[in-house]
Amino acid sequence: MKPMKYALVAFAAFATSASAQDLSIATGGTGGTYYPYGGGLAELIGRHVDGASATAEVTGASVENMALIAREESDLAIALADTVYAAYNGTIDPFTNRPVEEARALASIYPNAVQIVTLADSGIDSLDDLAGKRVSVGAPGSGTEVNAEALLTSNGITYDDIDEQRLNFNETADALRDGDIDAGFWSVGPPTSSIMNLAATRDIRIIPLTEEEIANAVEAEPVFAPYTLREGIYEGVGEPVPTISIPNVLVVNSAMDEELAYQITKNMFENVDELIAVHPAANDTTVDFALSSTPIPFHPGAVRYYEEAGNTVPEDLKP
Repeated sequence: MKPMKYALVAFAAFATSASAQDLSIATGGTGGTYYPYGGGLAELIGRHVDGASATAEVTGASVENMALIAREESDLAIALADTVYAAYNGTIDPFTNRPVEEARALASIYPNAVQIVTLADSGIDSLDDLAGKRVSVGAPGSGTEVNAEALLTSNGITYDDIDEQRLNFNETADALRDGDIDAGFWSVGPPTSSIMNLAATRDIRIIPLTEEEIANAVEAEPVFAPYTLREGIYEGVGEPVPTISIPNVLVVNSAMDEELAYQITKNMFENVDELIAVHPAANDTTVDFALSSTPIPFHPGAVRYYEEAGNTVPEDLKP
């Protein structure tokens, strides 16, 4: 089943020629960062890549997106680095019997921060306090659920210890607001609209991770890295919050035309101000971040851009 195409003009770049190639960009839910970022990328492609237009599509996010790339049902996809790496190597369902070996990266584009949100009066102050609580771990097939389970498991908490709910970002925010759950996980580029909207109507708390909890997570998942949410990132967040982050990767199928991959990569970096205007997460869309945090080989077209721009591409990231 193909992902739904959202009929928002701002998030579709339409061709001026009937023969133009219409690319699909698999993103996530509308309450996260993937969708607006993908919409901005679609507009950028339509403006700057000759003969191409693009549309951002709503999906179940990372795991589903890797399946769409494998089946060539989406041309580009955004997915979390741990999911990308696991799908490429066949170490995560549903890819254990069919690794997505044809996946190639154009870039790592920005980091996701794991944000564990509760209401300020919930009495939940730490990761351990989630035991016995109703907790949204993310939508089925999302990178958020992959990250949530890895973080919890690495710190001795399993789904048997919580009443897990599998809700998307908007559903998680609504359930917290209405008292239907006690806490929820987001793995998304901050700030994200669903948490901002929740914080505008309820007093929230973002649960901090201890140094030990962060170390345990990084040991279990090497793509994790320490990250600090800045003070004031959401209304009511009065101090920095230590957590973990995971790169997001822009993925294509190896069958993509090399010139097209080159043009998308080149124009994304050379016109990144247009992405920043759509979402501040794009401030981290840099060549240095891409070359230092991408977990699978680049597409030859991306390698061509990086090398033409004077950068050294690590040998293990060359196709």
